Amino acid sequence: MEYAENILETIGNTPLVKMNKLVEELPCLVLAKYETFNPGNSVKDRMALKMIEDAEADGRLKPGGTIIEGTSGNTGMGLALAAAIKGYKCIFVMADKQSKEKVDVLKAVGAEVIVCPTAVEPDDPRSYYSVSKRLGEETPNSWYVNQYDNPSNAKAHYESTGPEIWKQTDGKITHFVVGVGTGGTISGVGKYLKEQNPNVKVWGVDTYGSVFKKYHETGIFDENEIYPYVTEGIGEDILPANVDFSIIDGFTKVTDKDAAVYTQRLAKEEGMFLGNSAGAAIKGVLQLKEHFKPEDVVVVLYHDHGSRYVGKMFNDDWMREKGYIE
Repeated sequence: MEYAENILETIGNTPLVKMNKLVEELPCLVLAKYETFNPGNSVKDRMALKMIEDAEADGRLKPGGTIIEGTSGNTGMGLALAAAIKGYKCIFVMADKQSKEKVDVLKAVGAEVIVCPTAVEPDDPRSYYSVSKRLGEETPNSWYVNQYDNPSNAKAHYESTGPEIWKQTDGKITHFVVGVGTGGTISGVGKYLKEQNPNVKVWGVDTYGSVFKKYHETGIFDENEIYPYVTEGIGEDILPANVDFSIIDGFTKVTDKDAAVYTQRLAKEEGMFLGNSAGAAIKGVLQLKEHFKPEDVVVVLYHDHGSRYVGKMFNDDWMREKGYIE
């Protein structure tokens, strides 16, 4: 009989799916690494489990402990699934721009959720970075995950996502394109792929309101680049330790409107019901058109599932309100 011992054993080994209609203008083969097949419906299941296992191994996370993290939702989901199996409590801190579905889903898997304002500086005591850090210091027998600077984040993708993509493309991958938030996925996958073939190009998808692209190109952390944006799960107003800029060949920035519109188009034209960052990712691929040749194999990674965005990108009233559709 074939079965997993528990839900955590189903993490990883997600399929590669060929993109068709949306990439007709591109000369090359475009394949999507479809991470919603993970049990928590996102790529973050991989690093959530790895961070927990590493913290258990070195004693930072003790039996019956409380896991504390600031999350835009998906890392929280991965941590909550692992916590349910392993017997930990979870407290998650989120910014108020995240969808209501994300908050509800985390509560559904047994987590306590605290919501903080988006439009404050990262070092403001009300920010979700500050609140999660403070809770980590104040809560007895707790472990503050800090996915942004936790090396187990990138390591998870170096050990699983990268090798899977290499094997699934039979080593023929030429470009890897992915939205960048904490930096774990791009840095871990990118490091593995470049070790196999240094000519593989690694591209990050950034958003307007985030500091990554300018910092990568100039080495300047420009606070004037920072302003609130709608796109979820990518871009930052800080420089996480997990973003290894030396592995990244370049960034392309995608507007909030394009990310939202392409999220809808993925569902309607490719049958791919995906999250907001997937819309940004495929638009980023299209913006990189001049970098691709007919023999190239481009892999784009789709982070999470459309069910988290039903009240937003998949709601035409919301889309009209934002001015994204007529």
